[in-house]
Amino acid sequence: MLSADDFTAIRLSLMVATSATILSLPLGYGAAYLLAFSRMRGKPLLEGVINLPLVLPPVVIGYLLLLAFGRHSMLGALLARAGVTVIFTLKGAVIASAVVGFPLLVRSIRIGMESVDPQYMRAARTLGAGWWDALFSITIPLTYRATLAGMTLMFARSLGEFGATIILAGNIPGVTQTIPLAIYQYTSMPGGDAMALSLCLVSIGLSFSVLLISEAVNRSMSKR
Repeated sequence: MLSADDFTAIRLSLMVATSATILSLPLGYGAAYLLAFSRMRGKPLLEGVINLPLVLPPVVIGYLLLLAFGRHSMLGALLARAGVTVIFTLKGAVIASAVVGFPLLVRSIRIGMESVDPQYMRAARTLGAGWWDALFSITIPLTYRATLAGMTLMFARSLGEFGATIILAGNIPGVTQTIPLAIYQYTSMPGGDAMALSLCLVSIGLSFSVLLISEAVNRSMSKR
C-alpha cells in the first residue's frame, strides 16, 4: 500500500524527468549537430566533456554541481541576487538529472545524424535551401527516431537518478524526494522493506511503460 508521501515522490519523479528531458532537448540537439557535422577544432574535447557524466560517479557530479551553485560561487551569487535558489529545491533535482542524462540524449541523436546521407544536405543547398530550411525539412525529420530514443533513455535515466540528486537537492519529503530517494529512506528504516519493494515495482512499471509508449509512437510515425 502506497502512502501519500509515496504518491508525492512518484509525482515529483515524473516532474523532474519530464522537465529535465524537455529542457535538455534543444541544447542536446545542438551539441549532437556540432559533434556530427562540424569540423571545429577541439571537437574531441567537447565530446569528452559531454560524455564525462557517463563515467563519473553521480556523487562526484552532485558535489561539483553543489560547488557550482553554492552561495560562494560566482554562479550561485548571481542566482542569489536574482532571488533564485537551486540547492535543496526541485530545480536542483532537475539540474542534476539533466546533467547525468544529457550524454545519453546527445549520443542517440548524434548516431541518428551521422546516419543521414550527406547527399541530402548537399542537394538541399544546391536547390537554395538555407541552414534552417535544411534543418527542419531534412535533418529533424530523418533523425526523429534517434531523437525519440534519446529522450526515452534520458527520461528513464532521470527517473532513476539518485547520487547527484541527493547531494544537490537533498532528500526532503514532499519537496525533493523522488522515487529513488524514497526507496533509500525506506531501506534505512526498520520494517521499511515492503514499502521499498512497492516503490521499486512502481519504478519498474514506469520505466517499462515509457519504453512501450516510445516504441508505439515510433511504429505509428513509421507507418505515416
